[in-house]
Amino acid sequence: MVKKKDKGKEPLAGQPVEETAADAEDEAVDTTNEDLAAELEDVRQQLAECQDKMLRTAADFDNSKKRLERERDSILKYAEENILKELLASLDNLERAMQQGRETDNLVSLLEGVEMTWNGLLAMLEKFGLKPVDSIGETFDPNFHEAVAMEAGSEMPENQVLKEFQKGYMYKDRLLRAAKVIVSSGQDVDKE
Repeated sequence: MVKKKDKGKEPLAGQPVEETAADAEDEAVDTTNEDLAAELEDVRQQLAECQDKMLRTAADFDNSKKRLERERDSILKYAEENILKELLASLDNLERAMQQGRETDNLVSLLEGVEMTWNGLLAMLEKFGLKPVDSIGETFDPNFHEAVAMEAGSEMPENQVLKEFQKGYMYKDRLLRAAKVIVSSGQDVDKE
């Protein structure tokens, strides 16, 4: 009877093999090592899959970022396209008015055509958020008005806008251009 199993040695034929606690422990360790090796291989495979997913997600994110930047650049590049399309109608009307002015001496109809073109242009710009600043008769406000002169006049109180030299405009809620105005000094010319 062999009491101890030697690793690497086979028992002789016809001899009974006696298992010891050490042999059982060795088998359990071998089984555990095999299980751990299989589990390790599974974890490595999962890790490889996660790394692949992460790389794909990072590539998708990078591609999306580049696509959004291209779209933003394109939008900024052609942002004025809609307003320019609308302006073309006013350009056409002004061209017709100039042609009519060359062909006729009727200044009244020419003036009417120019006024209609101006009104159409203003209406189109208002669609895009442009609004004229009301000035005449209003109290002078340096946030919206630029005083180019002061005039004496008893018909308007002091610091009221008498005349508008150049119209001011607001774009949505922001001042685009201040109105250039003449402001009343509030004094009568004859009293001076």
